[in-house]
Amino acid sequence: MKNIIDITKKYSPISFTEEQEKQFYTVAEGLKRIEGNLNVTDLKTDEEIALLHFVDSLSPLKTGLFKNKKVIDVGCGGGFPTFPLAICAPDCHFTGLDSTAKKLRFVEETAREAGISNISVLCARAEEAGKGGHREKYDIAVSRGVARLNVLCEWCLPLVKKGGYFVAMKGNRGKEELEEARNAIKVLGGGEAELFEAPIPVFDRSHTVIVIKKISSTPAEYPRANGRIMKKPL
Repeated sequence: MKNIIDITKKYSPISFTEEQEKQFYTVAEGLKRIEGNLNVTDLKTDEEIALLHFVDSLSPLKTGLFKNKKVIDVGCGGGFPTFPLAICAPDCHFTGLDSTAKKLRFVEETAREAGISNISVLCARAEEAGKGGHREKYDIAVSRGVARLNVLCEWCLPLVKKGGYFVAMKGNRGKEELEEARNAIKVLGGGEAELFEAPIPVFDRSHTVIVIKKISSTPAEYPRANGRIMKKPL
C-alpha cells in the first residue's frame, strides 16, 4: 500500500498532509480488500491504482473551483473521483450519486474507516435526481468516464445551480465530444466551455477536463426519460 501512496505523492498536482496520506492509504486498503468483488475497479497494480484512480481523480483541482462548494459526483461507482477530491478539498461537501447500492455501501464504509467526513451518498438515477429534490442544488457536478458528453450534459447540468459548473473528466476524445455536445450544452443552460489537458504520467495517456459554466436554468422538460436521452441525445 505504501507504494501506491508514494506514487500518488510523486505525481499529484498538490501536496498532502500526513492526515491526507493516511486517508489515501485507507482507501487503497479498501480497494485491495475488495479486489475482484463488487465490480468497483478492474485496476490491480499499485501503479494503475495510484495514477489511473488517485492522480487522475485529482485533475479537476487544476480548475481552482473546488473551494467551499457543494459537489455531486454523477456515476461515482466505487468512489472516483469522490474519494481523492474529498480528501484534498476538505472544505467542500461531496455527494456520490450512483444507481448501484452495493458500490455506495463501499463508499460509505470506506469513508467512515478513513475518517473522510465530507462524503455522503445518493442511490438514484441521475435523470431522476435531476427532476426531483436535487435539481439545481449543487455548485458543481463532476463525472468521470460515465458516458459521452452530450448524454452526460443532460444527466448533470440539471443538478447544477445557475452560476455553477459541470466538470466532465474525459479521455483523449474530449475535444471531439465537446463539439458533439455543443447543442446539448446550449439547450440545458450551459455557456462557454473550457478544456484542460490532464495527461497521465507513465501510461502516456492523454486525458482532458471540460469545464462548462451554467448560465441559465435548465428548461423544465429536461432531463428526459433515460431511454429518450440515450436514443436521441440533444
